[in-house]
Amino acid sequence: MATIRDVAKRAGVSVATVSRVLNQNGYVNEETEKRVRQAMEELNYKPNEVARALFKKTSKTVGLIVPDITNPFFPELVRAVEDVMNIYDYTVILCNSDEKAEKEREYIEVLKQKYVDGVILTTNQFAPEEVEEWDVPIVVLDRPLHERYPSVVADNYEGARLATRHLYEVGCRRIAHIQGPTHVVNAIERFRGYQDEMKALGLGDRQLVIQGNYQLKQAKEAVMAALADHEIDGIFAGNDVMAVGALKAVQQCGLRVPEDIAIIGYDGIPLTEMTTPELSTVSQPIYEMGAMAARILIKQIEGKPLEKFHYQLPVQLIVRQSTSRRRST
Repeated sequence: MATIRDVAKRAGVSVATVSRVLNQNGYVNEETEKRVRQAMEELNYKPNEVARALFKKTSKTVGLIVPDITNPFFPELVRAVEDVMNIYDYTVILCNSDEKAEKEREYIEVLKQKYVDGVILTTNQFAPEEVEEWDVPIVVLDRPLHERYPSVVADNYEGARLATRHLYEVGCRRIAHIQGPTHVVNAIERFRGYQDEMKALGLGDRQLVIQGNYQLKQAKEAVMAALADHEIDGIFAGNDVMAVGALKAVQQCGLRVPEDIAIIGYDGIPLTEMTTPELSTVSQPIYEMGAMAARILIKQIEGKPLEKFHYQLPVQLIVRQSTSRRRST
């Protein structure tokens, strides 16, 4: 493998001159630069990216921290971020935190040591003063953190109202909500949307909240327990994974979907089309969100101004078999 000294010898220049060409740092006349680049090509020389990162304090890499890679929502976000970053020759370091704050902090220390050029956060467990100490560009995706950081989110509040209203329109009057983690901003917004829509529909006294923590198994067990104690004819799950758990619970209790209980989820992941019956959902523009966050981060890294700091994207109601019925109240 050729070294920088081999390149310098072939080009007839000093090692320092080759270094200046590689790092675009300092003056090198055009003819000399051509000789250096020709020597690099002839020797098939590949710069040591680790050494360059140490020298320039940059690495052409970005960090992406997600809370739960087993949730199909996040791989779609990751794919979008990677697609955009690849266009700009950036490598994405993926960090899965399992919703653990301490694990997220450990990842941040690792990313700082690797001189990442920026970080995309899809978690909101950091305090703003912690993030400020990182001294790298930050973009917040899916879960808002603080107004000082650029963010890309979906309209979770209105999406939740849309889902609750849809259940009402197909005849449901005893509508339960499976809530996500109580510390997660989008789960809070979806819960708030459910509450406000139930009140607006005159069903404020019939609210029933089930804790599902964005997990399939936990949602399934919680719904089975709720069905033993409550009369329920509609379920709005705070994400699609919990909606699948609710579907399994309802069916194991010998009830029919949608005839006995209608179910709607939230996110719009492909899994909702693989169940029987297929699940209605409030679909987020997942790929668009990830791609937009990546482009914003690139602009920050390059020092370009942002046209807009915070983006809230609209959601869409997708009606499938799990709510496609009318019934008398």
